[in-house]
Amino acid sequence: MIWTAYAAILGALLWLSVLAAPWRPWSAREQLAVEHGAESDTDLHDVTVLIPARNEAQVIARCVSALAAQGKGLRVVVIDDQSTDGTAAAVPTCPALRLEVIAGRALPEGWAGKLWALEQGLPQVHTPLILLLDADIVLAPGMLATLRARLLRQRLDLVSVMPRLHMQGFWERLLIPAFIFFFKLLYPFRLANSRPARFAAAGGCILLRSEALHGIGGFAALRAALIDDCTLARRFKVAGWRTWIGLTHNASSLRRYRRLSEIWNMVARSAFTQLDYSTTALFACTAIMLVAFWGPIAGLALGEGLVRWVGLIGLAALCSCYVPTLRYYRLSPFWALLLPLIATLYLAMTWTSAVRCWRGVRSRWKGRSYT
Repeated sequence: MIWTAYAAILGALLWLSVLAAPWRPWSAREQLAVEHGAESDTDLHDVTVLIPARNEAQVIARCVSALAAQGKGLRVVVIDDQSTDGTAAAVPTCPALRLEVIAGRALPEGWAGKLWALEQGLPQVHTPLILLLDADIVLAPGMLATLRARLLRQRLDLVSVMPRLHMQGFWERLLIPAFIFFFKLLYPFRLANSRPARFAAAGGCILLRSEALHGIGGFAALRAALIDDCTLARRFKVAGWRTWIGLTHNASSLRRYRRLSEIWNMVARSAFTQLDYSTTALFACTAIMLVAFWGPIAGLALGEGLVRWVGLIGLAALCSCYVPTLRYYRLSPFWALLLPLIATLYLAMTWTSAVRCWRGVRSRWKGRSYT
């Protein structure tokens, strides 16, 4: 059938183009590991850590305890965002830290919850550097010193790393590496690190200059953003500040996704936002993903002669793009063969996000709905 040939050719051309792109969006080259000599007694008096925490009683102790091993003089501000699970009481006492827990106020209209929590912690910052850290992130000893060294040495204004997400259960191994792979395709790290017009950031762990943050208007300038990390990076780039993003094994998320529904809701909360709530973009995205991920399969399974070879080349290119991510996270490359199925699940999550938005809920997360 003629449509099979077209789909196979277009799919193969797309993945061969991704492989040939000079900015290598498929690679795991942009990495940051704890530097040799990054000692636990590094002077960190110039850094304040802001941790927004809403119902994080199960993980907050490990997050804060890991900060105590980063260096001396570190100031940490935990903003308890109206938790109902005893998050504030779960914050450990750490003599090595200058630690403060703030009770967050009610969320005002027009603000995203995380940004409102950070806004309340910002007046407590009197240092030139700020680390924005999610409550489920644990830093390996020396990681904060490494982030600080990268920022100062390269004269950057924002450094962020994509923490290693939990990848133990079946659904986590199936879907979480692809989440990072798709993020890197949408926001190529090499372009974000080298070109003023491109941007990306990973919200779980961001070190930035206080001067730059105040220069863009603080968190109030982002107040309604649901994709707060990339919005922050975009504002920095527009203002002329320099940013850098990379992968790391030395910052890990404690959050587990035991069921498919948990990953589904995590993605659906902002997937349609990523498309700027555009129905046209949604249909275009659907068409592109179907051709990209199923075109090679159709050519291989339904085509004949040359079409079948084109489908095989497309599938090989598709898998070749995904394998570096799997290897970085020490997972079997055979997971790449399931990428068409994985992409279909992510497409369904995006449609779920759109349907929820059409029903009047822009996003729903941690007991809050944004209409």
